[in-house]
Amino acid sequence: MTQAYIVDAVRTPRGIGKPGKGALAHLHPQDLGATVLRALRDRNALDTGRVDDIVWSCSQQRGKQGGDLGRLSALWAGYDVRASGVTLDRFCGGGITSVGFAAGQIMAGFEDVVIAGGTEMMSHHQEADGWERGTPFAELGRARGNYALYDEHPISAVGVAADAIAAMEGIARADLEALGVESQRRAKVAIDEGRFARSLVPVHNRDGTLALDHDEYPRPETTAETLAALKPAFVAMEQVPAAPDGTTMRQMIERKYPDLRWEPVHHVGTSSGVVDGSAALLLASEQALAANGWTPRARIVTSVNAGDCPTLILNAPVPAARKALARAGLTVADIDVWEINEAFAVVTEKAIRDLGIDRAKVNINGGAIALGHPIGATGSILIGTALDELERSGGRYALVTMCAFGGMAPAVIIERI
Repeated sequence: MTQAYIVDAVRTPRGIGKPGKGALAHLHPQDLGATVLRALRDRNALDTGRVDDIVWSCSQQRGKQGGDLGRLSALWAGYDVRASGVTLDRFCGGGITSVGFAAGQIMAGFEDVVIAGGTEMMSHHQEADGWERGTPFAELGRARGNYALYDEHPISAVGVAADAIAAMEGIARADLEALGVESQRRAKVAIDEGRFARSLVPVHNRDGTLALDHDEYPRPETTAETLAALKPAFVAMEQVPAAPDGTTMRQMIERKYPDLRWEPVHHVGTSSGVVDGSAALLLASEQALAANGWTPRARIVTSVNAGDCPTLILNAPVPAARKALARAGLTVADIDVWEINEAFAVVTEKAIRDLGIDRAKVNINGGAIALGHPIGATGSILIGTALDELERSGGRYALVTMCAFGGMAPAVIIERI
């Protein structure tokens, strides 16, 4: 079996994902995808006619994000028509899965040069999603044919599940807020020291003017005191009807876990930011490295997936990480850099406690609480961030994982070359 190597990794800045407020919100998702694809081409003297496939991730494939965003972004980027593309959806985990699929094609010997990545413009979600306009959750799910939302394996809202998990695990609000403050602090250090400079590529408007060249979401002024004063964000969501019989989000969880009682604790300061963004990685076989004169930056050690309780949604990163370590023959202590997506503070906090990870190794340059979470693109962003950090610190292995809607989590381990 051949190895799959990472040649390069790039990402856009993350813009605030609200119409009329974010610096990227006026653009088309294909503009963001094309930005990172052009960067990979130009930085690596890539003959795009030799790209075997482009594996892309996008969670909300409707409206402007519909129609195989990977292929259409490549065409908009001016890629050779021979560079085909496919777009997948694993909710929040798709950006890791796209890399895993691309690596698998190379390791199986089927392809030699594959680009993996993702795009998500959350500013467009609010234009296209009926739920944002007040449609009851059950009605929206039924309209989309998502019967599993409330039938065989009921799925609650992620924020409500985050609050329930915090109570179940005995994690106090103050501990979650401490993680949120630290995420902001680390992101500021990373930005001030230029730690994102290698991967970050600016986004331009179609007339050539600059749209955004820096992450727009961080709030470095955040303190423990400011977070303590915030009201929990998901109180109203608990009472949203989640089933045709009127069962609410809270009742759904309580039916599954009848002894569980909880108080809302998560808020904007302990939840991931709503942003727009895109990322891409260039992967190649050893044969392709030699043919193109590329020097690899890392290799894919393993890529795995795990499922867990869909009602609690957010708990699969721990089993996914354990599965990845076992597949690679590694231990928690072997991993120098951990990226555990901060969808909610409880996700990362629980993983740190369950796996016994040194906090200094987790989300070293801040996480989604500070930088934002562009759903289908985040996993690809985090792999690039982990690679940059391995090179900065001289570490060997990085593990990237994240929760995904439906109670799933992909995980990938990379080794710096």
